[in-house]
Amino acid sequence: MPLSAVKYHTGKFPPAKLNWDRLLPLIGPAQAAVAEYKGVLHGIPNVQVLLAPLISQEAVLSSKIEGTQATLGEVLEFEAAEETATGEKRNDIQEILNYRRALRLAVDALRKLPLSQRVMRDTHQELMQGVRGENKTPGEYRRIPNWIGPAGCTIETAHFVPPNADQVPVLMTEWEKYLHQKPKDSLVQLAILHAEFEAIHPFLDGNGRIGRLFVPLFLVDKGMLGSPDFYVSDYLEAQREEYYNRLLAVSRENDWTGWCTFFLKALTEQAQDNKAKAQAILQLYQSKKDWITEQTHSQYAIRALDWFFNRPIFKVSDFVASATIPKPTANRIVRIARNRGLLSELRPGSGRRAAILAFPELLNIAEGRSVF
Repeated sequence: MPLSAVKYHTGKFPPAKLNWDRLLPLIGPAQAAVAEYKGVLHGIPNVQVLLAPLISQEAVLSSKIEGTQATLGEVLEFEAAEETATGEKRNDIQEILNYRRALRLAVDALRKLPLSQRVMRDTHQELMQGVRGENKTPGEYRRIPNWIGPAGCTIETAHFVPPNADQVPVLMTEWEKYLHQKPKDSLVQLAILHAEFEAIHPFLDGNGRIGRLFVPLFLVDKGMLGSPDFYVSDYLEAQREEYYNRLLAVSRENDWTGWCTFFLKALTEQAQDNKAKAQAILQLYQSKKDWITEQTHSQYAIRALDWFFNRPIFKVSDFVASATIPKPTANRIVRIARNRGLLSELRPGSGRRAAILAFPELLNIAEGRSVF
């Protein structure tokens, strides 16, 4: 095996020693940032509706790290009208939609079960339904070797070689045992669990996405957040090279402390960014509540606005059919919202084909830049 190939760190999990002098200055800011974000989430009414675009954006970015090319706009437009994507783009979008659905399924599971191998396997099964990799035993640990490296590489030319398949059940049991231990610090524990999961690579496919999806699940399970609205993939995508190098250094050099410093910084920056986006969305919602009420003079104005926040790209016919608003009123509200600038037209209606509208201000907050 060439020197460049890094092999799994057998016998070195959990780490016997960490440099707490390096970690302590980072733990306080990370804990404070997560706690402040929790406070913001607590103040948002119907958080699952208002932050729905952020969940979709997290699914986009986590999948992008694995090579998908679809954007948030393409995903939401696909949901509105499936004929807008074909071939590889359609496959990319389906993987992103599966990620979002898998997260929701896992959150539902946590209402009845502790975070565990069972929850992770069930989440993986949902993630891989009907997409590339669905033939790779969804929800089951791998029974054959796998390796990580450039497309088409062999185990001899890989960057990283996870443990043998026959070791996976034992290693995941050890992983779960550490998950349920009382740690010196929960965020450091999360960092270690994420790195170990990625190193074990227990599934044939989808390990990166499941490992990142584990982050908000852990924060909810430990009571550090009330809902799984924590989106770490933006930072990891922006720092992708360092992300992978820090993970490799755990197995290559036993550098758990270096990995933990990177991950604590990621949590701090993402918590701050998540907080800013959540506050911006809440501010937008509060301002548009007054606006749409004044513009439409309708008792259904807030119901319509909630629907727009949950589905910021949509077919007019879907809104009319599912918003539980009388049809003439629903059409009038959409017409006012479009004519007066709340909504913009992505695709005009033509014959029996309904128009597709977008909510640009909300989508731009989710994207973190002006796209629409």
